[in-house]
Amino acid sequence: MSTAKTLALSSLCLAVLLGACRNGSDTSAEQSATPAPAGAAALSDWPQVRSAIGKDPALEQRIDGILSGMTLAQKVGQMTQAEIKSITPDEVRQYYIGSVLNGGGSWPGKNKHASVQDWLNLADAYYAASMATDMKVPVPIIWGTDAVHGHSNVFGATIFPHNIGLGAAHDAELIERIGEATARSTRATGIDWAFSPTLAVAQDARWGRTYESFSSTPELVREYGAAYVRGMQGTFADEGNLVATAKHFIGDGATENGKDQGVARVTLDELINVHGQGYYGALEAGAQTIMASYNSWTDAATGTEHGKMHGNRDLLTGAIKEKMGFDGFIVSDWNAIGQLPGCSNSSCALSINAGIDMVMVPDDWKAFIANTVAQVESGEIAMERIDDAVRRILRVKLRAGLFDGKSPSQNRYAGKPESLLHRDLARRAVRESLVLLKNDGAALPIRHGQRVLVVGKSADNIPNQTGGWSLTWQGTENSNADYPNADSILTGLRTALGDANVVFAQDGDTPDPAGYDLVVAVIGETPYAETSGDLVPSSTVGHSQRHPEDLKTLQAARTSGKPVITVFLSGRPLYVNDLLNLSDAFVAAWLPGTEGSGVADVLVAGDDGKPVHDFAGRLTFPWPAAACPAADGQPQFAVGYGLGYADSSALGTLAEDATISCGEATMLPIFNMADIAPFALTLSAGDKQRALGSDLNQTLRWPENSSALQIATVQINTQQDAKEVTWLAPATFMSRNPSRNNLVALAEANAALQFDMVLRHVPTSKTTLAMACGNDCVADIDLTATLSQLPQNERHTIKVPLRCFAERGADLAGIETPFAISADAPFAAAFTNIRIVAGAGKDADALACPVEP
Repeated sequence: MSTAKTLALSSLCLAVLLGACRNGSDTSAEQSATPAPAGAAALSDWPQVRSAIGKDPALEQRIDGILSGMTLAQKVGQMTQAEIKSITPDEVRQYYIGSVLNGGGSWPGKNKHASVQDWLNLADAYYAASMATDMKVPVPIIWGTDAVHGHSNVFGATIFPHNIGLGAAHDAELIERIGEATARSTRATGIDWAFSPTLAVAQDARWGRTYESFSSTPELVREYGAAYVRGMQGTFADEGNLVATAKHFIGDGATENGKDQGVARVTLDELINVHGQGYYGALEAGAQTIMASYNSWTDAATGTEHGKMHGNRDLLTGAIKEKMGFDGFIVSDWNAIGQLPGCSNSSCALSINAGIDMVMVPDDWKAFIANTVAQVESGEIAMERIDDAVRRILRVKLRAGLFDGKSPSQNRYAGKPESLLHRDLARRAVRESLVLLKNDGAALPIRHGQRVLVVGKSADNIPNQTGGWSLTWQGTENSNADYPNADSILTGLRTALGDANVVFAQDGDTPDPAGYDLVVAVIGETPYAETSGDLVPSSTVGHSQRHPEDLKTLQAARTSGKPVITVFLSGRPLYVNDLLNLSDAFVAAWLPGTEGSGVADVLVAGDDGKPVHDFAGRLTFPWPAAACPAADGQPQFAVGYGLGYADSSALGTLAEDATISCGEATMLPIFNMADIAPFALTLSAGDKQRALGSDLNQTLRWPENSSALQIATVQINTQQDAKEVTWLAPATFMSRNPSRNNLVALAEANAALQFDMVLRHVPTSKTTLAMACGNDCVADIDLTATLSQLPQNERHTIKVPLRCFAERGADLAGIETPFAISADAPFAAAFTNIRIVAGAGKDADALACPVEP
């Protein structure tokens, strides 16, 4: 039986939630005692978990002494986590702050190329400030960071493959080594807490965070969760260890239609036996913190709506702390408390009472402290709950050695640029993660002496290799120059085959076929992170629909008549039958990180013509056979599938699905954190115009010589999701699609143009909202009176029925600009989640169409 067929049988593991099924050739499983025993019965309730780090009576007595000497303000300060862009070291001292974090795309001095020493200097400054308070026993600060695939926020650091690729490797020992390496890299910068590993068991590839999940099967997530924590944190026996985080509790990978921060409609049994498995492994290994999830939970068995996880006491306190026996602390996610009813980003007794111990309030931390102190003094939050939260925080800090009297720079890895580099390990991870989906006619391996034409937008594009959460949050705004210690896939091929044997044609133009023997096409997705990476329910999961340039690249390559080898970069399995049919060999390379040479290691044979490294990767997610895959449908490639060089079976020609929609469009998204293709935010003033671009960190004043607009990235609903626009002169802030959109069907469905906004400065002159179908086809609506009546600095949702624009002359069959705000100074507002929503035109809060003058 072929390797591929044997491994395909592992798809049966989907039905065995606690680890009864395991590939016979996998030895990594034998190195860990973490997976549940084979044949174990499904759990009926949350299990008691025995941590590798037990209670220490002497340490508990020390906590009693520290806690008894703390004031209420000092306790609440310890429960507060602020963003480094929003707090100074002296404010840490003044407010007794317990923690800081740097979000994705946040660096010391706002410098993306900040050095290891820059990071370390800031860490030392925060530490010194925390030890200079007037507390009876000063409590050291703890700094958290999203080191999710290496220390990926730091310039020059090694970036490992994203979790989806590591899952395909099926190698727990590798994961432990990566956890260890990431910890040492993080310690080099003076940071002592990582927000990893992610333990989501992702079920729908539409989710923009699918690549953060190791597998769609819980067994592997449990095994990997334990291995990662052992490597990263262990029991704090090594100076390279740091505090690990099991996240995001719970059901983040189970939301309907893969909607980020959406509703997980699953049974309690599924939460316990599927989505809880990673936590059992991580907590057994000693994980000291858990991050709560943004999603909500509705019990599919009872229909009970339990609401947002950040307010769910039954799960945060009942399941985690009481039943599982977790004695570390639970941290909230970025401004997540503001999503709870009756709460804001700066105030949420509900969440603290539910069991959140440390609250991530990036910007509104001062107000949070004042509000929380007042809530304790009024009795809304019991002092016993505050004491429990602070006790847990102190316990973790003591266990992690933060009270040992050493500054961050006194760690043996601190300040050493070489501690950021783990290139051999990352290259090994790339090799092990590659999954060979097709190799008809033994197109692979590539042999020395063969002349290779390399095409495709991602062949020499390291940002496309690294994906989201790489230097910046979304992984955008980066170039190859931002990765000085990295190899592109093209570089790896040139090194392996010799420069003279490799020709690169990025635009896909194929030179004379006589000049080469085969084509390597490197194509795939471009970087994204949560929210902007989500695929809406009406969209297909077909790659070519979103990236037609890749289809054109393969079509051009096919005309050469030479074998075509496709290397596909993606953060999830996608429908690619059209691309498979244009390829003789097809490799799923996921998001391999900075070591692109690991791809050539497997694709290129040795001097003897035989493979040096075989394809070891096997799918941990089903690969779709249709553009609109059904949850219970037959996949094109099952979990466990993957060819090796010894497999000789041919895939042949696959049926192609030309479906362009998975249902009636109920929403047309335009902007939410980032432009949603094909739309682009655009600025216009006088006869000047420019696309805004994707930079989430820059504050732009435009035009340069006579500024009419100032644009900054802020938050309305979630981290860095909105554009705050300040009018300095007459100008327009708009979103355009030159190809135009037909909105007639949505108009017939009573749709409305809808957007979320926060008013910063009330307009004093005419301010309009317009739709346009060209320069001579503009329909505008005067919003001046509506905006003037809105409270400032509060979130509002504006809904304008499409029929209002149609009545004023807009040709809805060809809308080029679906959103345009024109105004003059003084006016300022933040905008996000711009979309057209079916049915919203009939909502009670939709604006009435103005009467024609």
